[in-house]
Amino acid sequence: MNQADALDITQLAMWTLIIASSPAVVAAMVVGLAIALLQALTQVQEITLTFIPKILAIFAAVAFSATFIGAQMGRLSNSVYSHIQSGF
Repeated sequence: MNQADALDITQLAMWTLIIASSPAVVAAMVVGLAIALLQALTQVQEITLTFIPKILAIFAAVAFSATFIGAQMGRLSNSVYSHIQSGF
């Protein structure tokens, strides 16, 4: 295994991390933006109003996209195992 192989595996792992976490991040951004807009319009500055909906949205997004996240992780595992099998 040389530096190029290690860099390829690291790059693939980081890209998989970005793709797999995107549903939760997008859900948190959308809910956070909606809550911020609601707070700006009503001038209600309750701190728990920002956290609870975000947490629920993230849990829902992860639950609905679990198969997608698993497929991405499986793709990464298959790629790493194929590198190991071929001897890099």
